[in-house]
Amino acid sequence: MKNNISILFVLTLMLVLITTLTVGAQEYRIGISQFVEHPALDSAREGFIQGLAEEGFTEDNVKFIEQNAQADFATAQSIAQQFKSNNLDLILAIATPNAQAAANVIKNTPVLFTAVTDPVEAGIVNSMESPGGNLTGTTDMNPVAQQIELIKEFIPGITDLGVLYNPGEVNSVVQVDIVKETTEAMGIKLHEATVSNSSEVSLAASALIGDVDAIYVPTDNIIVSALPSVLNITNENNIPVFASENGQVRQGAIATLGIDYKLLGIQTGKMAAKILNGAATAEMPVESSDELKLYLNTKAAETLGLEIPAAVSERANVIYDQITQE
Repeated sequence: MKNNISILFVLTLMLVLITTLTVGAQEYRIGISQFVEHPALDSAREGFIQGLAEEGFTEDNVKFIEQNAQADFATAQSIAQQFKSNNLDLILAIATPNAQAAANVIKNTPVLFTAVTDPVEAGIVNSMESPGGNLTGTTDMNPVAQQIELIKEFIPGITDLGVLYNPGEVNSVVQVDIVKETTEAMGIKLHEATVSNSSEVSLAASALIGDVDAIYVPTDNIIVSALPSVLNITNENNIPVFASENGQVRQGAIATLGIDYKLLGIQTGKMAAKILNGAATAEMPVESSDELKLYLNTKAAETLGLEIPAAVSERANVIYDQITQE
């Protein structure tokens, strides 16, 4: 009888302990709002999840609610409205349009952003050093001037450069303004072709053919999501395309000097972990990546018969010898 009572007592104690641990274990709910699918933004998302996991926030204690706006600004706004009412612990907004939508709608939940070129110009934060609200994150501002200088290394006699972008994206306008300043200083004539949605990309690329020696693609989400159609047109007409980020080079652009979006996402994930552990977004400066790499696609250059300068080959950090249409 005493043994039975002892066993019952132990079992009861174990049940109470398990229940206590279960109740005490917190599951975090994190919303991820992405503007469109393309290699750079996908890598940033994967990196964010990895960065959180490295800080102890894994699938065991985190539930991710992922939404994609499919390059539609109205949908990005709808996702923000949905996330506002979902009782989330934290939100990640990937790309400028989704970060702007979150800033307009969500006032109480901490919001991290990534792949945003100029968060101040976009009206997302008060300043890079002191965001001042419930949003902070990482910028993907590229060394645009250096990227244009890289084009001139490949084509020393370049006189006309084309640029494709969506003027409705603040991030794109910021980059194109730098391109204008840089090309003017270098004596290169800039030809702009603009789009408002992905269905216009092929026509815009075609409009540049015959007028330019090369085309530069900034980190414009509309253009990058439709990059294969751009490359089909430019390859047929022997026009090299130069990129602003790694994913474009992997898909068939010639080269770029840029950041690693996977690492940028990891950096953002670690910032998110600090917030989940109690840090205040308003006091957390916007961060950027200090690590630049030179990406080169030898297969893309070979396809166009474009000679790769020895100085570029020697300092390239990542070399692709095939074209991956993702």
